[in-house]
Amino acid sequence: MTTTVPEPAALASTPSVERLRVKIFADGANLEGMLALYRDPRISGFTTNPTLMRQVGVTDYRAFAHEVIAAIPDRSISFEVFSDELEEMERQAREIASWGEQVYVKIPVSNTRGETTGPLIKSLSKAGVKVNVTALMTLDQVRDVAGNLAGGAPSYISVFAGRVADTGRDPVPLMAACVEALRPFPECELIWASPRELLNVFQADAIGCHIITVTHDVLKKLSLVGKDLDTYSLETVKMFRSDAVAAGFTL
Repeated sequence: MTTTVPEPAALASTPSVERLRVKIFADGANLEGMLALYRDPRISGFTTNPTLMRQVGVTDYRAFAHEVIAAIPDRSISFEVFSDELEEMERQAREIASWGEQVYVKIPVSNTRGETTGPLIKSLSKAGVKVNVTALMTLDQVRDVAGNLAGGAPSYISVFAGRVADTGRDPVPLMAACVEALRPFPECELIWASPRELLNVFQADAIGCHIITVTHDVLKKLSLVGKDLDTYSLETVKMFRSDAVAAGFTL
């Protein structure tokens, strides 16, 4: 008797970028790359941070930000404060917010001493500053931040799902719980931050996450979405063969 094994749902369905509801934000600090993605209608916004800026050699924060804003005037862009003192964070946040209507100010969930930025983000949000609270990794943090942003300006809450995954934990249940926790707060949008692979885009979409930030390296893989797997398998075999020949290997 032959037993038919049902095909897993993940293999039976072909993913489609066109059917995605989650908004894709490009994460990076290379202006040329950002402009190329600006021409891509699939990219709804942009985020950056001091680490990414340093990696590409940015030395004048203000000048770089103004150049980006002038070149990308009509999509959400997040720039981060870099002070470790709450009072200076506020000053920087207000200046950054003044650079453009589409600008969101990234503020870490705490400073390096573990002091919460809750009162600061509440004050800024009530004053009309659009904030992107970043570096969250727990549901309790999300609930606390949402409470501080309630009734304020439009805001983002960035949960670093990729870093959660780096610890061996499945981030999907956490992110799904965060989606539910934010339902009473329509002014807050959840960002799936630091994804590690293109699959995360579809995972974020499946749970109803509002936004996912994606690096340029991962975005390059969008062209692979829905690719025939038999074709991809053969291409992989050809790649191994080609590289072996090019290396001149012998046994």
